[in-house]
Amino acid sequence: MEVVSENRSFGGRQIVAKHPSDACGCDMTFAVYLPPQAEEGPVPVLWYLSGLTCTHENAMSKAGLQEHAAHHGLAIVYPDTSPRGDEIANDEAYDLGQGAGFYVNAVCDPWKANFQMYDYVTDELRGLVERTYPVTDRHGITGHSMGGHGALTIAIRNPDRYHSLTAFAPITNPTCSDWGRKQLSAYLGDDETSWTNYDATLLLEEHGWKGDILIDQGASDQFLDLLKPESLSAAMARRRQPGEFRMQRGYDHSYYFVSTFAGEHVAWHAERLI
Repeated sequence: MEVVSENRSFGGRQIVAKHPSDACGCDMTFAVYLPPQAEEGPVPVLWYLSGLTCTHENAMSKAGLQEHAAHHGLAIVYPDTSPRGDEIANDEAYDLGQGAGFYVNAVCDPWKANFQMYDYVTDELRGLVERTYPVTDRHGITGHSMGGHGALTIAIRNPDRYHSLTAFAPITNPTCSDWGRKQLSAYLGDDETSWTNYDATLLLEEHGWKGDILIDQGASDQFLDLLKPESLSAAMARRRQPGEFRMQRGYDHSYYFVSTFAGEHVAWHAERLI
């Protein structure tokens, strides 16, 4: 593993690293924030999954999580959103290919050779983080937009591996949205029964979540029709799933929205992880 950069931040260390990935068949870059408490011993981990077009750097620079993580004593891991490189399959559209991995394991060409983001996040990168940094096996997960979709689906499918769950403006029902049907058909094929493993609304209705869930959604989000927050909120009600689904008046889809509520999300995870 190669350390690309390291900076002091709120008494802790903000690290960017690169490593060869077996899951994705290429070099992958990720970031990890270690709070000052990590110098005294292992700390719990909060995973932040980013949205369409983002890299590890967007949330690292704009979400403002480090100050809150330092206060509570949590490490933050920011994976990339897809494999990248000249030899990696891509598409001219911003919402497919590089920068748009959707946290799935692709089974169709030309994507299946590299786009194994579900396995990368849940297994390979997690193992690397636990072997390399002073962290415990207490992990929480959150994310924004496409990353919120990833956080919800990954946690619901792996309740034994994640102990807290939140999301910012997640894509909640991709099997019924243009932000989802296009990508799921490209990565997984035309058999829509295989798509359900990557739809938070359908997964929650079938399995529920072992704990409580916090969802924040901007009420002035320009992508509400694609995100379909009503689908997940209705599923939570039907399932009688403990949690909070908050429509935040006046907020849009940007990192201004994410950073505004980042402190509340980090505190939510800290209460459940520490």
